[in-house]
Order: sequence, then structure tokens, then C-alpha cells
Amino acid sequence: MANSVSGDSVVDRVVRVIAAFPEGVSVLRLTELAERAELPLTTAHRLVRQLAEHGLLEISAGGSVRLGLHLWELVVRNSPTLALRQAAMPFMEDIQHVLNQNVNLAVLDGWEALFVERLSRRGSVANRAQIAGRLAVHVSSAGLALMSQQPRSRQGEYLAQFTDPAGKVSTEVLRSLLGEAAHQGYAQLAGVIDPDTWGIAVPVLDSKKRAVAALGVVVPLQEVRLQALVPALQTAARGIGRRLGESQSSADFRSMESL
Repeated sequence: MANSVSGDSVVDRVVRVIAAFPEGVSVLRLTELAERAELPLTTAHRLVRQLAEHGLLEISAGGSVRLGLHLWELVVRNSPTLALRQAAMPFMEDIQHVLNQNVNLAVLDGWEALFVERLSRRGSVANRAQIAGRLAVHVSSAGLALMSQQPRSRQGEYLAQFTDPAGKVSTEVLRSLLGEAAHQGYAQLAGVIDPDTWGIAVPVLDSKKRAVAALGVVVPLQEVRLQALVPALQTAARGIGRRLGESQSSADFRSMESL
């Protein structure tokens, strides 16, 4: 129920307060928090105090605000990605050990790949796939691998609304990339975000052959060895799928079109 002059609800404002913390920033001054949440300072102060009483936020002696440990506790222990990460981690560690490359794990959320885990190789190329970070489907091999496994109706919705803000990828090029990924069983993108990197990803399928995640590597261009990388990733992806099936957890990772 809306209960403010602007028409937004208490839930709307609470979400804006929590979401106001940008990636990599754990502490904000109250004035900045209010500005980022687009709330009057008095409203932000009241909500922060109430959230702090429940441990969802913490207020320092100087008035700065940070996300609370209880919020982290609730999110982690009830996250549907927890079982996925637990199932995937041994295989991701094996991939990193054998291939000596950056490894990441992503799920599809709308038109973006949401990264839920990653392992980085010391001294390798930059890995832009941050945990809890997002990349648009068309700039991510993980995103392409996941979208290529979606039903035609879902792909049609995606392509119908697609625009590339950078103006580098057309709908037809994207359609071709998705078709290639579906045919080959893996997706690859070279130099899209960083000119010296190559992303390769394969879908993780559950017992019903639904793509519930994507397992990928980010490698230097000069180290691309598809004949070694792809089979290793596909073997690991099958292992993750089996582990999810054994734990009966794959139902938690339904694709968005089935919700």
C-alpha cells in the first residue's frame, strides 16, 4: 500500500535504501545514502534507524551507514544459489587447477548473466565477472550460453527488445551467435569487454535438460585452446548437473521463462 506523497510504499523505500550501496562500496554517509535512494533526509534517517534495529544496517558513531551482518546472514543461508555454488565449487577448482585459467559461474536473470561465483588466476587477464555482478547477455559468453538454451519463445522476446547501447552488435549478429552456441554446445566471445581476453562458456543442464547455469573461463587471447578448454568445461558442467540432481536442488534454478 502506498503511504507517501510520492505514492511509493514502505517496501519500495526500504529496497531503495538497501540497493543504494554501489558495487565495491560498503559504507555511505547518511546524506549520500538519502540522495542515492532518492529520499528526503528525514525519511532516510528513520528507515535506517529501523533497519539497524533489525541488524539489516549498521550505524557507526560518526553517522556512516553500512550493510548489516544479519542481512548478509539471511541472504546467504536462504539463497537459491547456495546449493549451486556448493555443487559447482569442486569442479571449478579442478578446472582452474587443470587449465590454470579464470573460472566463473553464472545464472540467467532476465536479459543479463548474474555471476554467483568466480575463481581468478593470479597474474592472468582481468576477470570482469564479479560475484553478484551482472553482464548483458550479448557481451558475456556465459549469457550467450544460457540464452542459447532457452525456448524459442523466450529467445524471441529477448531478440525483439534487444538494443546494443554501444551500437556494435545487431539483432541479426546476435541471432547468429545464439544459433552457433546452440549448435556447438558452447559460446565464445573474443575481445568484447577487454581486447586481450577470450570468454568461453558451456551450459549446465539439470535432469530435465534445462540450462540452470553457465560455467565459463576467461583466458588471454594467445592462450585460447578450444580443443582443451571446451571438453574440460563440458565434463565439469555435466558433473555439476549430476551433483545438483543428487541433492534434488536443481528445481531451485528454473529458467526465468518457467516462473
